[in-house]
Amino acid sequence: MAETLTKVAAHDRRMSVKIADTLVSECQNGNHPKMAGKWGYVAGMTLLALERAAVWNNEPRYSELVHHHMDGLIDKDGTIRNYRLEDYNLDMINEGKNLFREWRRTGEDKYQQAILRLVTQLKGQPRTSEGGYWHKKIYPFQMWLDGIYMSSPFLAEYGSTFNHSESFDEVARQILLIERRTRNPRTGLLHHAWDESREQRWCDKNTGQSFHVWGRAMGWYAMAVVDALEHFPIDHPQRGQIMGIFERMAYAIAHAQDQESGLWYQVMDQNGREGNYLEASASCMLTYALAKGQRLHYLAELDRKVVDRAYEGILKHFVTEDEQGVHLHRICHGAGLGGKKYRDGSYSYYISEQIVSDVQMGVAPFLLASIEMEMRGARQA
Repeated sequence: MAETLTKVAAHDRRMSVKIADTLVSECQNGNHPKMAGKWGYVAGMTLLALERAAVWNNEPRYSELVHHHMDGLIDKDGTIRNYRLEDYNLDMINEGKNLFREWRRTGEDKYQQAILRLVTQLKGQPRTSEGGYWHKKIYPFQMWLDGIYMSSPFLAEYGSTFNHSESFDEVARQILLIERRTRNPRTGLLHHAWDESREQRWCDKNTGQSFHVWGRAMGWYAMAVVDALEHFPIDHPQRGQIMGIFERMAYAIAHAQDQESGLWYQVMDQNGREGNYLEASASCMLTYALAKGQRLHYLAELDRKVVDRAYEGILKHFVTEDEQGVHLHRICHGAGLGGKKYRDGSYSYYISEQIVSDVQMGVAPFLLASIEMEMRGARQA
């Protein structure tokens, strides 16, 4: 009888608890091996998701894990271990989103000083002629959708936390500029990146746009917009415009949704093409962004069934459970453009990247999406 009750209790637990507990179970001596001592964007997103799971589920164990990792990365003077400002790499901003809550929770000055170091990076970040952040110093004149997620919500929260109005102007500039430069007018979807110089082999020489719409890049941008908007003053002159492009984009995302599964493809402008596949991280990111957009009333008329079907599709097609916890499958391990081992942005390139299970690149947005869907269910109950 006790064993039966345990199984029932485990079955009844929220999915967000199951995912977070799985992450906690992977820790060794209080450290998660994929996050301990690492300052990076994937660890940053995972810790952010765990903190939200802690708040939503009133579970201090998750917050304790976040604090343990962040505390070990920030020295007393605010120096961030394994971080170099001079790299001017937008990916390195993302983990800074966790500094705000640590500062509010502990009151320790080192967290504020670390925030200011990252703000200093953004002030000096190399830019395009129109003021768009280069994704990295080593990627000159290139704006990537990924970088909007890494930097814009962080800078928006800095603006709201420290009453710095110019930060909102900067966030609006980045969000609006890359949308204008990467949007495909036919589909309404955004291409992965834009090269102002038109020098890269991965870009169209007329538009500077990369050749395809990568699902995860759309996910990065959609999450960036909805997370940044949450911090914007209601009277900011460009808030309404950002909400408008988010809504327009949401309908394009819904149109690209696979009707049978409710999910999204690895290459979103090539649905059904041979070799293309339904991909977990993009599907989770887009589900999260649309669900949160509906909760915060940024999406006026998008059919709620779009989001419901997407989350149902995630659970049906990507998720398994066993005694080790929850597993997420069909995750693109990583994709990019250019670099030493040159990535040419072709269709064949995007579908050639390794497909893996249980990496935090997919698990973190799955946790974020699950929290949003549980919040939706709680409001309807």
